[in-house]
Amino acid sequence: MGSFSIWHWLIVLLVVVLIFGTKKLKNIGTDLGGAVKGFKEGMKSGSEGTDEAPASPPPQVGAANKSAKNDTVDVEARTKS
Repeated sequence: MGSFSIWHWLIVLLVVVLIFGTKKLKNIGTDLGGAVKGFKEGMKSGSEGTDEAPASPPPQVGAANKSAKNDTVDVEARTKS
């Protein structure tokens, strides 16, 4: 009793057709097919651009630009004397 037989699925299909109608189900199928087609084209065009070398990361501003002020604290902790 844990699985559905073919008769259960046919009854479910009949109820769905009676609720939504064949015209609306056809529109839903067309929209779903167009979405899948667009997704496949997007995946195909996205994989074509991976042949190029990736761009280098932007330079870090803090490491190259040392401040002239001496009011910043180094990473190492100072000991009290």
